[in-house]
Amino acid sequence: MLTLKTLRDNPQEVVEKLKIKNFDAQKLVDTVLELDRKRRALQTESDALLAQQKQKAAEIGGLMKQGLRDAAEKVKAEVAALKAKSGELLSEMDAAEAELEKDLVLMPNMPCDLVKPGKGAEDNEVVKMGGPEVVLPENALPHWELAKKYDIIDFDLGVKITGAGFPVYKDKGAKLQRALINFFLDCNTAAGYKEVEPPVVVNKDSGFGTGQLPDKEGQMYHAEVDDFYLVPTAEVPVTNIFRDVILDADKIPQKLTAYTPCFRREAGSYGKDVRGLNRLHQFDKVEIVRVEKPEDSYAALDEMVAHVESLVNKLGLRYRILRLCGGDLSFTSAITYDFELWSAAQQRWLEISSVSNFETYQANRLHLRYRDANGKTQLAHTLNGSSLALPRVVAALLEDNQTPDGIVIPEVLRPYTGFDVIK
Repeated sequence: MLTLKTLRDNPQEVVEKLKIKNFDAQKLVDTVLELDRKRRALQTESDALLAQQKQKAAEIGGLMKQGLRDAAEKVKAEVAALKAKSGELLSEMDAAEAELEKDLVLMPNMPCDLVKPGKGAEDNEVVKMGGPEVVLPENALPHWELAKKYDIIDFDLGVKITGAGFPVYKDKGAKLQRALINFFLDCNTAAGYKEVEPPVVVNKDSGFGTGQLPDKEGQMYHAEVDDFYLVPTAEVPVTNIFRDVILDADKIPQKLTAYTPCFRREAGSYGKDVRGLNRLHQFDKVEIVRVEKPEDSYAALDEMVAHVESLVNKLGLRYRILRLCGGDLSFTSAITYDFELWSAAQQRWLEISSVSNFETYQANRLHLRYRDANGKTQLAHTLNGSSLALPRVVAALLEDNQTPDGIVIPEVLRPYTGFDVIK
């Protein structure tokens, strides 16, 4: 969340920046600042009362030594009244603090200066395109028909076992999933990311720390009895490794990678764009997460974008990189680059990765800090990226590599799959 210092120092800058996200923050900023002023005034009054209590407590001892018991009792009564007043002030402070926190978390992160205004996806900026042009054979099929033809993904069986959006991968389809996961993890660790295997259910504090709660509560699966949430992305458990942590300067940057299944309710999604692997409730994804010093985070972001691009190039897929406009930027992100693959069979772009810098927004919620060169604690910057999400990668691989003799596996994956062609 935004820091109070940012709001105190630059309230109008916050309001103007959030307009880029199409968020009217004026009333909320005014409310938060008023609550902050009230809380600080109560704190000042409380401190003054405590000082009076200490002074009068010292008086009591002196009066008792002089044998002035009645005067001492009178001062004791005054101290009791001060304590009662202090208790009332503390209650008011707690109430103001709770109200302030409740309002503060409703405010999204400010976009960085590179982010342009816009209403939605149609206003995103294409910053790069790459990969080979795709030429399909006659009578080319979309991936859901290829999956059925070669019996490698069974969508109907997933409906029987669970419901729509939970496919069953079979035979070479299952091996292709495992191959991609291992390939992405190996590429990530070779690039300096340490692999971790986190839990795939998290508590409410973890959801709050990365900003999924309360913003995306309706999009997550909730195990109500234990009050746990199924992870929508490995970003949540991996970033929360650093919750309530103060890192020494020489321990930054932190670079982690993890594979997890991901679970998303995708409430309200329907229509042709959700066919096959285009939009699922459960899917596999490999993630990269970084913790950086503020002065290094944008160089780290560029490095992450270049790394994800290298993975797509190794797979030989047609892609484009978008810088999201303010209206399409997530609640927590300061800047996001999306990667999309071209599905020639569907004649549409499929998003397969988002790479984001959250600056101090998540770190403030996580209480994630580091000691600078002077020994002072500062908020770190957090970043994350899909590296990569599997479903639409698989969709593009199947569609773009189909031939009359089967689906050709990219060369870099063959040591992982153990086969060259699906037929």
